[in-house]
Amino acid sequence: MSQQTQPAAKPAHSAWASGGTTFAGVLLIVSGVVMIFEGISAIAQDDIWVRLGDYVFKFNLTAWGWIHLVLGVLVIVVGAALLQNAPDWARVAGVALAAFNIVVNFAWLPYTPVWAIIVIALDVFIIWALCRSWGDTRERA
Repeated sequence: MSQQTQPAAKPAHSAWASGGTTFAGVLLIVSGVVMIFEGISAIAQDDIWVRLGDYVFKFNLTAWGWIHLVLGVLVIVVGAALLQNAPDWARVAGVALAAFNIVVNFAWLPYTPVWAIIVIALDVFIIWALCRSWGDTRERA
């Protein structure tokens, strides 16, 4: 009696992760647009933002505005590429930009604490969604 072995079962496709990838692309675009507005307002007028004491990082708000503006444009480009099913470079760039965005918003906490915490939480979701469904797209291709 010979026993036939069953082929290894493929991991279950996660609807949360594949839908999460699309949602991550949309979140990247929305986050990028908001970052562009934050950047423009910080560049245009420094006194729009509330300063909370003496902060460790000694950037003026104009420099923070340029950082947000450039990062916002990059985030929009990567988000649009993810929505168009771009290859793995878009996922790598999305994870890297979301991680960098976490660091930037952590440093931005003294200026807009509630918004920075919300963006950090969204970036954590973006990283999870892009990393979780990475293998799913390779199996379907």
